[in-house]
Amino acid sequence: MYLEFYGLSEPPFDITPNPRFLYFSPKHREAYNHLLYGIRERKGFVQLTGEIGAGKTTICRSMLEQLGPEYATALILNPVLDADGLMKAIAMEFGLNVRGLNLDRLETMALFNEFLLSLVDQNKDAVLIVDEAQDLSDDLLEQVRLLSNLETYERKLLQIVLMGQPELRDRINNPNLRQLRQRITVRYHLKALQYSEINRYVQHRLAVAGSKGPPYFTGPAIWRVYRYSKGVPRLVNAVCDKCLLAGFVQARETVDYQMVGTAIRELEGELL
Repeated sequence: MYLEFYGLSEPPFDITPNPRFLYFSPKHREAYNHLLYGIRERKGFVQLTGEIGAGKTTICRSMLEQLGPEYATALILNPVLDADGLMKAIAMEFGLNVRGLNLDRLETMALFNEFLLSLVDQNKDAVLIVDEAQDLSDDLLEQVRLLSNLETYERKLLQIVLMGQPELRDRINNPNLRQLRQRITVRYHLKALQYSEINRYVQHRLAVAGSKGPPYFTGPAIWRVYRYSKGVPRLVNAVCDKCLLAGFVQARETVDYQMVGTAIRELEGELL
C-alpha cells in the first residue's frame, strides 16, 4: 500500500528470508564465513545457532547462492519426521526419485550413497542443511550423524549444516549425543544486532527496496525500534513495516518516536 508513496520498488521489511536484503553486520559476516569455511574445507559438520528471527535462514540462503553449480544442495525446513521419513525427505530434496517407493531407511540410504558417489565422479560436493534442528529427536540426530559416515578413503561425501535455536546447543551437549558433538568442528552462535547497528540495518533494507530518500526514521524512533526488538532482525522488520504503513496513512515521510509506539501497540494487539 505504501510503496508508491515512499517511492519504493518492493517492500523493504518483508519477513521472508531474502538474500538480497541480507545486512552483513560483523556478526552476520562472521556466521556467513563460518558456513562457507566449513563447507569448502569439507569439515563434515557445521553448527549455526541463534535466536528466532536472528537471520540464520537468510544467511544460509545467501551462502547457497555463493556455492555455485559445483555443489548439490538440499535444505530440510521441517525435520519433524521419523527416521524413514527424514531419509526420504533428504533424498527427494537432492532430486532422487523415491516418492511412492516402498523403501525402508537402509534401502533409501543405499540409493543416496550411490548418488553421492556419482557426484564424486562429477567432481561435485553435496551439502545438506537441516533447519530447526533443535526439534530433531535424539534418534533423528543420530540418523543425521550416520549420514556423515558416507565417505571414501579420501573425503567425506556429505557436508552437513545443522541450524537451530539456542536449544540446539543444549541438545548436542547431551552425553547421549557425544559422538555427534565430537564431529562438529565448526560452530557459530549468531547474536542479535546492537543498538548502533539498527539505523544502518534499516537504511540498508530501504536502499535495497529502492529508496531515494524517504522514509526517514528519527533517532528516537530508531531507539524505540531497538528497545522493542532487542536487535532481532525479524522484529525490527515487523515494527518498521507497521511504521511505514502508519506514515502512509498519515501522509508523513518521517517516522518518529510516537509512530513507532503506535506500530508496537498494533503488533501487540493493543489497539482495537
